[in-house]
Amino acid sequence: MTRITTRTVTYPADGLTMVGHLALPAGHDRRPAVLLGPEGMGLGDVERRRADALAELGYVTLAFDLHGGRYLGDPEEMLARCLPLLADPGRMRGIGHAALDVLRAEPRTDPDRIAAVGYGTGGAVGLELGRDGVRLRAIGTVNATTTGRPGEAERIRCPVWAGVGSEDPIMAPAQRDAFTAEMQAAGVDWRLTVYGGALHAFHHPPVDHSTVPGVGHHPRHARRAWRDVVDLLAECLPVPERPGDDPGDQPDAGR
Repeated sequence: MTRITTRTVTYPADGLTMVGHLALPAGHDRRPAVLLGPEGMGLGDVERRRADALAELGYVTLAFDLHGGRYLGDPEEMLARCLPLLADPGRMRGIGHAALDVLRAEPRTDPDRIAAVGYGTGGAVGLELGRDGVRLRAIGTVNATTTGRPGEAERIRCPVWAGVGSEDPIMAPAQRDAFTAEMQAAGVDWRLTVYGGALHAFHHPPVDHSTVPGVGHHPRHARRAWRDVVDLLAECLPVPERPGDDPGDQPDAGR
């Protein structure tokens, strides 16, 4: 296994002090980079493991924070913060830009070769960066077929891949259709993968706290979605590939 280094980074965003997880590949050269966004619950061990795995593949990776260092395991508290956030593109872009600034400031990062990959709310943040005209090499989302303000998707100038469960009641077929119509009308190079039988947050291992309705882990599709993310990055940000399972597909520690 390639030796990586990790460190915690703090930075201001959305009126909070965010606490991100930066993972660096071995070596001292500049590398392509990934901005990694978490589900609505916030940055946890699952995203940290994914960031570490991407660093092992050769990517400088910042798993960014949504809630000022907090993990919102209470569904009502999570929804109370995330629903207004998802309804406010400016706030999402502010959170994304703040994290992107941290990633770009890392000396190992090649600032011209950055992709955004996100899950749920973190994926919506990545899409809003694209709609804001940020130069990215790829945008990948799982559980985030969110739409933006009219006409702004035309600013996206990179491939967009989205993965969603067929039985996801949060990103339901009507929402998926609106997303793909937006991407198509904007001339985006887009792909949508629908994972049969999967619910919302199917990629996330089971947690020991209550969740919103319609959430459920699907181990087989979780592994497939991870491979799809890695394949997207290999296509748009090529570095030597290494096979591996989704490192997030383990129970969270300390929850």
